[in-house]
Amino acid sequence: MSLRDELRASAEALPNGKVSYAAKDGVALLTLTNPPANGYSYEMMRDIDEAVLRARFDDSVFVVVIAGEGEKFFCAGADISMLDSVTPSFKYAFCLHANETMLRLEHTPKLVIAALGGHCVGGGLEIAMSCDLRYARRGSGKCGLPEVALGVLPGTGGTQRLARAVGASRAIELMADGATFDYDRAEALGLVNGQIDAESDDAFLDVILERAVSYCPPHKAGMSVGLIKRSVQSGVDLPLESGLALERELQQRLFTSADAKEGIAAFVEKRQADFQGR
Repeated sequence: MSLRDELRASAEALPNGKVSYAAKDGVALLTLTNPPANGYSYEMMRDIDEAVLRARFDDSVFVVVIAGEGEKFFCAGADISMLDSVTPSFKYAFCLHANETMLRLEHTPKLVIAALGGHCVGGGLEIAMSCDLRYARRGSGKCGLPEVALGVLPGTGGTQRLARAVGASRAIELMADGATFDYDRAEALGLVNGQIDAESDDAFLDVILERAVSYCPPHKAGMSVGLIKRSVQSGVDLPLESGLALERELQQRLFTSADAKEGIAAFVEKRQADFQGR
């Protein structure tokens, strides 16, 4: 049985039924589940929040993969019918909670990979941009931030993360145009790390999970990978001196780890390191 099959067989629906969660071999798989387009709602954000915390506190998890249920959508953004039915104050609280959840995802010291199989637009792209690595199934859909067509802006991190990813002027152009574009352009813009040729969504997820496992012990020092992520995500917008201070403190944590001792010893002894994630 493949890792994908094992994860799906053991997947647990989280309390609001909008995300399923499973973990094995160092990888936690979060699947966004809200047919037909995996649109996100307050309930989905609550489930994502729960899943991030579960992975954060699980010492056996080193990498988190976020995928969408089905072949057609990673996530098509906010559930518009939900936004149409709630008050402006609820919408504000909803955006605030989504901001907090995405920040929690960014600052959790575990690598997060977005598996973009299908369309990834609006809030779906905002979720993806809060992940550390983004890989798309070639030809599976489009991405972009078209919220201007609704008379609003990308309000769960889109204006800030897109500008940091592609530069302020290009980000303004893309959002003001409400442009959606294929993954070839997304890769050229630096929004995805790469594309994967796969005959099916299952085959695509198999490749993503294989890549995720490669960042886990014994192949990699999982704690080191996680703190590299934490140093970059938490330090990139700090003044250089403050970022360097953060880097030193995280390095000191690694210097005291069993994996650092093993990695240095393996290098000196000219053998393959056997990392344990501690």
